[in-house]
Amino acid sequence: MSRAIITRYLLAGLASCIPAVAGGCGSSAVVPPTVQVPAAIHRIQHVIVIMQENRSFDNYFGTYPGADGIPMRHGHPTVCVPDPTSGHCVPPYHDLGQVDSGGPHSPINAVSDIAGGRMNGFVAQAVKARTPGCLHTAIDPRCIINVKRPDVMGYHTGADIPNYWAFARHFVLQDHMFASNLGWSLPSHLAMVSGWSAQCSSGSDPMSCTPSSNRTIPPHVQRGQPLFPWTDLTYLMHTHNVSWRYYVSGGLQPDCPTGAMSCLVKQQNAVTPSIWNPLPRFADVRADGQLGNVQPAGRFFADARAGTLPNVSWVVPSYQNSEHPPATPLVGEAWVTTLVNAVMRSPNWNSTAIFISWDDWGGFYDHVAPPHVDGQGYGLRVPGLMISPYARRGMIDHQTLSFDAYLKFIEDDFLGGARIDPASDGRPDSRPSVRENASQLGNLFAEFNFNQAPRPPLLLRPIPSLHCRPPKHGHRTSRRTRSSRIHTGRAGQPICVARPTRAP
Repeated sequence: MSRAIITRYLLAGLASCIPAVAGGCGSSAVVPPTVQVPAAIHRIQHVIVIMQENRSFDNYFGTYPGADGIPMRHGHPTVCVPDPTSGHCVPPYHDLGQVDSGGPHSPINAVSDIAGGRMNGFVAQAVKARTPGCLHTAIDPRCIINVKRPDVMGYHTGADIPNYWAFARHFVLQDHMFASNLGWSLPSHLAMVSGWSAQCSSGSDPMSCTPSSNRTIPPHVQRGQPLFPWTDLTYLMHTHNVSWRYYVSGGLQPDCPTGAMSCLVKQQNAVTPSIWNPLPRFADVRADGQLGNVQPAGRFFADARAGTLPNVSWVVPSYQNSEHPPATPLVGEAWVTTLVNAVMRSPNWNSTAIFISWDDWGGFYDHVAPPHVDGQGYGLRVPGLMISPYARRGMIDHQTLSFDAYLKFIEDDFLGGARIDPASDGRPDSRPSVRENASQLGNLFAEFNFNQAPRPPLLLRPIPSLHCRPPKHGHRTSRRTRSSRIHTGRAGQPICVARPTRAP
């Protein structure tokens, strides 16, 4: 890892960014109009953030109608990315498979993928990450990479992830949601709950921290001691008597502590701090006696069923449900659909907003250069969805957003607009800026229509129906089935397309 390269990127800005690209670069960014937050926001008494893994916006919604997707002309991409091994330029293509590899996704890979705003480093980074042989672990993407063609240029369509596209059609799709920083899973999850990712020389001194999207664990910290001394959102919620829980799905945790392509499998659960479960290592969570608010994911379903969801919930998956390659999109989509269905069946539905995003781009291609905010990023663009009975139907939100927008919405709804700000929150902190106040950052309130009556639930089957047509050659047969497998038209097999199906 070259810290100098990352620093030059952050300080220099994207000099070659095209101003017409939504989000802009540096001071040329288009600042969204200020949105006044009226009292109607308080109809939302339950905010749920579901954070999945490792997908770029173009990988999932690059062909969604009306969105800022893959540049096309007459249905064919007009962009491509050079492949250093073949000397050819690889255009985006429809990836019919469910098992993807993705690419490396550390900060240095992000800088190389962005390539000064040209957005053309993705294939080269995936090629560099491949080495002969495979580690004997369950999560080594090198074991499934197509050696002839890295799949970072692949994209999925509504036929592959039909429930996500159905949520976009019926609720809100955010097509300029950026990860909060250039980092991998741990920096992204730190930003999700605190608006910052830092490297600290002391696990107890918040003034010892400096911004970092890479190394975030202090040196010489004994087992069981806090790792993250700066302030997170739970500190403000505790002082304002706002209830919260962080729900963790038990199982394997695939991402590597450095953002590398492969590592040894580790287990995660609610009582064990991990890169997807950082709150137990925050000093203020321990000082406030709120470690018990980190709960197993099963508690989420019980709380939803009983109508006892807290004001703020975060839900993180296990590897199997995460969509982190090689975990499959349909299995992750099924997990998310199950969570959404549980909320829609809950007595809390009429007072809920659900935000769904993905923690980083996972090495997959995206054509939009991220804007700069306070010298630290944003990171690359990821998908974003908002689901609520008050959501504007079929809206595509073009505002520049990041995970900081979740913090901003929660603060405006429950904390009277208070921010994670050492100048006002009563706790020292060396963060360089208040991310929620960034001029580029849009306001999620714009996605709601509180004048409408609460909309009824849209309950979908977690595993969509497959609608199949016969192959072009051979015996003409047709069938309809429910399965998590999509046939891709190999010899003698029907070609099947997944479609969203209403749940009973």
